[in-house]
Amino acid sequence: MSWEQLADLAAATCFLLAGFLTLAAGVGVLRFPGLLGRIHAAAKPQGLGILLALLGLALRLRDVRYVSILVLVGLFQLLTVPVSFHLVARAGYRTGKVDPAGLVVDELTADLENSADNRPRPPG
Repeated sequence: MSWEQLADLAAATCFLLAGFLTLAAGVGVLRFPGLLGRIHAAAKPQGLGILLALLGLALRLRDVRYVSILVLVGLFQLLTVPVSFHLVARAGYRTGKVDPAGLVVDELTADLENSADNRPRPPG
């Protein structure tokens, strides 16, 4: 088996695993109860799935110019996915979509109360 055939086989494996993780994320979003469970089901496999898809694409293309761009895309995904899902979860908590009774640790209630106390009041 040549190097190209082995790289193509590894790329196909990465693509299949990325597709499975995407399917698992979709099923988790449909099946998990509540906003936080659905966010968790979408965020975890999505990050690994996109990295596996990028790795498969890098193994398939085998060109330094393209691989360097794929590495930048992967780094950007690793930096932005956790932050964006955290902000979605926080917005869901602030709008009342999350049941605080289901949380083990609730640090946001104190933050919300402090921000309500420090909110500028309209003149009058």
